[in-house]
Amino acid sequence: MTLTRSAAAVAAGYLLGTVPSADLAGRVVGVSVRTAGTGNPGAINTSVLLGKRWGTAVAGVDVAKGCTAGLLGRQVSPTTAYAAATAAVVGHVFPLWSRFQGGKGVATSFGAVLGVFPAYAVPDLLVAGAAARLTKQPRRANDISSAVWTGAALLWWAKRLPNLWGPAPTLALPLHAAATGALISWRFRQPERVTGGVRLGDPV
Repeated sequence: MTLTRSAAAVAAGYLLGTVPSADLAGRVVGVSVRTAGTGNPGAINTSVLLGKRWGTAVAGVDVAKGCTAGLLGRQVSPTTAYAAATAAVVGHVFPLWSRFQGGKGVATSFGAVLGVFPAYAVPDLLVAGAAARLTKQPRRANDISSAVWTGAALLWWAKRLPNLWGPAPTLALPLHAAATGALISWRFRQPERVTGGVRLGDPV
């Protein structure tokens, strides 16, 4: 029964991740976020094309996807919480409904942090902001943030540090951080077509 519930939670996490928030916003306004701007179906491109309110809404939904997946998984076990949160990021990057062509997963991964590693939520924002400001290169900033995130997860697991409202740190925590960070880093490195003179994956 527990195995079945865990599988269901992970599947639900993936499906939550596939919710095409940017695409839906674009359909409402009448602008395809996949064929304009950078072409990336994410909050930043949505903000540039549709306005900050729409971009903020998309970011909020994407964060909620990761957080909700983790909280659902926690109803089964701490390990399932981390697995479901990871599945949400996978779903965002590889959505079934969009031929597995999704966004980069940054906002969804932060939502996962809120759901399963809340003790690191504020440091995560600080590290990401500092890395972005110092490097001025989204890919390098993400690499730094992912490395620090994984290191923090290892520390929390090894020392059994308190995790606020999140599940107890288990080995699944650093595995979740490493897998999610690697996936996002891989996504940043994928060659993409040029749309409107801007390469997909550029800062905007």
